[in-house]
Amino acid sequence: MESRSRQESINQIEEHKKFMREALKEANKALDRDEVPVGAVIVCNGKIIARSHNLTETLNDPTAHAEMQAITMATNNFGGKYLESSSIYVTLEPCPMCAAALNWAQIKVLVYGASDPKRGFSLFSPTLLHPKTEVISGVMEGECSTIVKEFFKNRRG
Repeated sequence: MESRSRQESINQIEEHKKFMREALKEANKALDRDEVPVGAVIVCNGKIIARSHNLTETLNDPTAHAEMQAITMATNNFGGKYLESSSIYVTLEPCPMCAAALNWAQIKVLVYGASDPKRGFSLFSPTLLHPKTEVISGVMEGECSTIVKEFFKNRRG
């Protein structure tokens, strides 16, 4: 029984990495647009139903974060405002605004790569998320952290 449980855990880790790689693809799209490189995908029943990246500069909209864009796309696909059977994979820990939006959408699982020590939701209020939301952090943390650090390093010159 232990080996079956261990195999399920390994499979789950691999699934998280698979979807985080898709979120990283979105982060690279943001990087190509000179946006802060954050990407997000929303998954339901093992399928990606929404994907996006930061568009704050492109749209001149401070709320156009990857998570906000993905939530809008996913709820439009569902035809409803709740995502209680979905998971979001995001390369960087959501800010308080995005965490609150995920709360309102009642997202089932939040999986993020890199922590955001300056603007992440957990610094301000870890209760911003819906009480039933499961949080998994640190998935592909190195890759997710590097893309953001390199972006800001290059911006500073």
